[in-house]
Amino acid sequence: MTLQRPGRWATRPTAPPGRHRGPGEAGSTTAELAVGLPGLVLLAFAGIGAVSAVLTQLQCVDAAREAARAAARGEAGVVAGERVAPPGSTVVVELDGDVARATVRARPRPLGRRLPAITITATAVAALEPGEVGP
Repeated sequence: MTLQRPGRWATRPTAPPGRHRGPGEAGSTTAELAVGLPGLVLLAFAGIGAVSAVLTQLQCVDAAREAARAAARGEAGVVAGERVAPPGSTVVVELDGDVARATVRARPRPLGRRLPAITITATAVAALEPGEVGP
C-alpha cells in the first residue's frame, strides 16, 4: 500500500520476513530458554567461585606478609597472621637462619560443602631485624 504525501510517495513498512511463525514453531522460545538457562546459571556459579578464590588468595597473601613481618620483629608471627587470615586457615611460621618464612593455607568452599574445595596457599619471607632471634 502506498501513501501519498505532499511532494513525495512513501510506502508503509511491512513485517520483516521470518516474523510469522509456522504451525510447528509455537513455544520454541520457551524451549530455547529452558536449554540455555542452566548454562547461564552454571556460568554465574563459576564466576562467583572464581571471585571468591581470588579474594581468599589476597587475604592469604596479606596474612602471610603480616606473619613474616611480625616474626622478623621478634613478635608472635602466627598470632599476627591469624588476625588477618581468612576463617579456617592455617598459619605456619618458620625461622631459617636470618629469614622468617610464613605460609598460610586456606580451603574456601564458596558454593557449599558438596562441591570439592581448592587449597589456596600464600608464602611470604622477611629478613630478621638485627639483634632479633625470633619468637
